[in-house]
Amino acid sequence: MQDVPVRSAAPIPMLDFSRQFASIRDEVLAAIESVCDSQQFILGPQVESFEAAAATACNAPHAIGCASGTDALWLALFAANIGPGDAVITTPFSFFATVSAILRVGAQPILADIDPRTFNLSVEAVEDILQKAPVTQKVKAVLPVHLYGQCADWNAFTELKYRHHLLLIEDAAQAFGATWNDTPAGALGDAAAFSFYPTKNLSAMGDAGLVTTLSGAIDERARVLRSHGMRRRYYHDEVGWNSRLDSIQAAILEVKLRYLPHWNQQRRNLAVRYDDLFSRAGLAAANVAEGVVLPYTDRRATHVFHQYVIRAPRRDALRKYLTDRRIGSEIYYPVPLHLQTSLVDLGYKRGDFPKSEAAADEVLALPMYPELREDEQEAVVDAVASFYA
Repeated sequence: MQDVPVRSAAPIPMLDFSRQFASIRDEVLAAIESVCDSQQFILGPQVESFEAAAATACNAPHAIGCASGTDALWLALFAANIGPGDAVITTPFSFFATVSAILRVGAQPILADIDPRTFNLSVEAVEDILQKAPVTQKVKAVLPVHLYGQCADWNAFTELKYRHHLLLIEDAAQAFGATWNDTPAGALGDAAAFSFYPTKNLSAMGDAGLVTTLSGAIDERARVLRSHGMRRRYYHDEVGWNSRLDSIQAAILEVKLRYLPHWNQQRRNLAVRYDDLFSRAGLAAANVAEGVVLPYTDRRATHVFHQYVIRAPRRDALRKYLTDRRIGSEIYYPVPLHLQTSLVDLGYKRGDFPKSEAAADEVLALPMYPELREDEQEAVVDAVASFYA
């Protein structure tokens, strides 16, 4: 194997927090200082202000800040009255919290395979499950994940919702600012959950999450649940949880939210440039047997490219090759949920979801953040070309 010279000897990280912070440093520090001056650190005015701004951005009437994206999933499900005796259909190709939140409310997760183009939950696979009695009698909701920043096929899921009388809950943890037919993630389903973990396209400086909903009833209950089930201080109407959003995180997020449309557009521009570089290098292929498969974007979707994910032949060897050259990459996700040791009681086995299993063996996320430079992208693609030379 011959090496094609890499254009930059400097490390190319998967994500560089310092570049974004440098561009908004003064605004972020002023926002933090305002919280310190107010002395209202939990669910203060900054939280209310961010919730209002986020609701506007999502075109949703209600937004409820909480402690994490995992808690947001739990709040969305529980506030929608999903619990013991109910089943929720979701994907095995996602972060662990997608399924653990269903278990946490006492419901049964039922898994369905993915669309191999988008990596999102397959509507056809969900339909197959819904045709099977007595499972259909228990299914109360479907929980699609907008994986990597692209919305699931919401036209088809909406049709399923009305035909089978289901709730639709969005796992939008990676998709703030994404749209489907111009409707933002967060306003598509009955409720949605967002994560602001530091690696997300809209990121806190710590953990934070958000529930959005079209329902006043879900909004009201989620607010009660996030504060130990209290409507009045020290009067607990039900057993909730402590999942309140810190005012400092809310203040930081509101600063960043003002820049997010521009940052998301920069991500899309970088994705187009990656596509062009891979194509010009002769690496792009229709299937992984022939070369690198580039991300697919549905024409109805506005992708935010939280991640730029390729399918790669000999993925693990390629990743080691990049790591040896100080180029960051990540695998989202190497083990599908049905094969996780802690979820063995769900009763699935290898081979049950072949499209998810193939994705887990082939996907590789490459460096992607708004401040990524063109020469760095060229170095990434040069290194991939060198590996396959």
